[in-house]
Amino acid sequence: MASFVHGFPFDPTYGYTLDELKAVPAPPAPDDFAAFWRERYAAARAVAPDPEVGPLEEERDGVRVHGVTYTSVGGVRLGGWLALPVEPVRHGFVIGHGYGGRAEPGPDLPLPLPGSAAILPCVRGMGARGLAPGIPDRADGHVLHGIASRATYVIGDCVADLWCAASALQELVPEVAGKGLGYLGESFGGGLGALALPWDERFAAAQLTVPTFGNHPLRLTLPCAGSGEAVRGHYAGHPEVTEVLRYFDAATAAAFLERPTLVGAALFDPSVPPPGQFAVYNALAGERELLVAAAGHFVHRGLPADMAALAAARQEFFGKRLDR
Repeated sequence: MASFVHGFPFDPTYGYTLDELKAVPAPPAPDDFAAFWRERYAAARAVAPDPEVGPLEEERDGVRVHGVTYTSVGGVRLGGWLALPVEPVRHGFVIGHGYGGRAEPGPDLPLPLPGSAAILPCVRGMGARGLAPGIPDRADGHVLHGIASRATYVIGDCVADLWCAASALQELVPEVAGKGLGYLGESFGGGLGALALPWDERFAAAQLTVPTFGNHPLRLTLPCAGSGEAVRGHYAGHPEVTEVLRYFDAATAAAFLERPTLVGAALFDPSVPPPGQFAVYNALAGERELLVAAAGHFVHRGLPADMAALAAARQEFFGKRLDR
């Protein structure tokens, strides 16, 4: 296992070997876990997204990028980007973002397969195009918003924002309606994807990279530099929050995810503890592939090689499952 010089007051490997990481379990699901999420999904599918496409903002990597807005649950109007290929559309993707949102499409383009259209939404509270009244736009405040109840916790609405983004994409790009969509999500977007995908049959395959929200009971014992630290701090004064977190555990949800899923997980990660990442992979109920990276959320000499390996694995993975 690679070691890195760092200034964190904790070990970002948390002392786990790769074999130990591959044995981290998922917490058991509450009895009504699936019913809770299926009800949330049904409510999101009932929303008319009313998407609107803005003017062309850039053209690169074989796609034209436009601004886009759409409606999600609660009547919240969200923004993001719509990427349309120059060539005929053959595939569709929904692309989640990390905590902090996105200011531009950035490294999420180019897409894994040629002929792909994609929507890159900013979920509520995150990024300039996702700002929503009353919702903090910083990760440490956002991750606690509404956490007193499973009905009000913002993470549930962020999952719904992804479902509504998929609806918007299918309305704007009819060529992808009826075809299996792909999902890409990193960190925060990886955790949201694990929560969203088990209930949405519109998706055929997914890639979750260094996914967060895996195994909350374990995460509450592990210091980190990411949003999990805010949750740990809140838990210290409000231990009852564990009952809410049970419904928003990405590893628990992964046990219901039967679509093919590629997980990129890191051995060293100061922001998303690796045991939580691997708990998501370990729990997956369907076909799965694992790509192990030396580190996540950390700049190091081997980062370009890790990114190149992930890009190659992503292209091969989706090529086998969507390019049919």
